[in-house]
Amino acid sequence: MDDWIEINRDERHIKRERAKARELRNTPYFQEQFRRGICHYCGKNFPPEELTLDHIVPVARGGRSTRGNLVICCRACNQEKKYLTPAEMILRRLEAENGGE
Repeated sequence: MDDWIEINRDERHIKRERAKARELRNTPYFQEQFRRGICHYCGKNFPPEELTLDHIVPVARGGRSTRGNLVICCRACNQEKKYLTPAEMILRRLEAENGGE
């Protein structure tokens, strides 16, 4: 699947959006999400210090730091997702289940 994912990194965009995400992380809305402790992707509960803020559409793929594009997730899910969109994550899992066909 990696052979069809095109990433044209814009380092200025990435730096700007990550700075915005750090600001949004401290807003009451996201602080409450961290306190709830539920990973957006796997649904498991975690202490707030074990959670990260993830861009659904990654900034490396043009995603922005907006409330609608940011979710709270565990480190394992964030590392698994990397630069993928949720649809690409589903496709990757389906490929793995079907033996990489």
